[in-house]
Amino acid sequence: MSAKTVLLMDAIAELGVELLGESATVVKAPESSADTIRRLAKDADGIIIRSKLPDDIFEAAPRLKAVCIHGTGTDLVPLASATAHGVMVANVPGANAQSVAEYCVMGMLMLARNVVAITADMRSRPWDEARMGAMKAAELQHTTVGVVGMGEIGQRVAKICRRGFDMRVLGTQRRLDRMGPDAEPAALETLLRQSDYVIIACPLTQDTRHLINARTLGLMKPTAWLVNVGRGAVIREEDLIQALQARRIAGAMLDVYESYQIRQGHPLFALDNVILTPHLAGGTHASRARASVAAAKEMLRMLAGEPPLNFVNPEVRAKAHAS
Repeated sequence: MSAKTVLLMDAIAELGVELLGESATVVKAPESSADTIRRLAKDADGIIIRSKLPDDIFEAAPRLKAVCIHGTGTDLVPLASATAHGVMVANVPGANAQSVAEYCVMGMLMLARNVVAITADMRSRPWDEARMGAMKAAELQHTTVGVVGMGEIGQRVAKICRRGFDMRVLGTQRRLDRMGPDAEPAALETLLRQSDYVIIACPLTQDTRHLINARTLGLMKPTAWLVNVGRGAVIREEDLIQALQARRIAGAMLDVYESYQIRQGHPLFALDNVILTPHLAGGTHASRARASVAAAKEMLRMLAGEPPLNFVNPEVRAKAHAS
């Protein structure tokens, strides 16, 4: 294979960089702004991403032939445009599932034990006042967690919660007969009404966009917590903010947002019952190594003209054969 250029839109593990470097020139973007990515992508044959690509990337960089998502989020790529421009897109599902599942459990524990408030009080209040934060703390055992989206992440969450914490686990997805052994199948409304913790781990589709909205939030217990590691637009953010402000639910922990990045001054920052992280639930050393090697291998396959193992838009190859 002649030397190609691969743009890393986000940092990947060194094992992946080394693998790419055996057959390609690797360019690392200094940051992920749209203007920077458009500029650097003009000279690239492929891009590996964890952040959202600009919608006009394939018009701005006509040389591109392949995109690999360092994870599962196909909404990070303008897929219709990729297909129209003959760009193969792949992802690496499952590589970070354990890390994301552990993040979900961490979120439930932090929320249950009032960790953020207590930690803040330790820095600003007397010892005895900080200890009073434990009056709000709860155990996970014998509570109910509802998991929306029972893919690899959802099934791992269910396993940890049921077997590790003796929790009742409800699960919902399009096919309720494919739930896995650790969750009881439940319709969404039943899950929301009965759960003490609701985990959003589903992909963003036409069916799941704004699945969590004013009506469905209204079904949740006022003592319930919401954790989102799926996609931001599964939740109608405006409705969630109103529910948090009015204490219609206890609070939330969010790793993803309706707009990919939220800036300082966003209404969520003014709330004291929400924990915010910048899309890092899958970002551990172990998961990054797995995903980086898998993404590098997929990129090299595509640049060699071969189909990737996890082909997001296989119609591109069919279209090429037809022409």
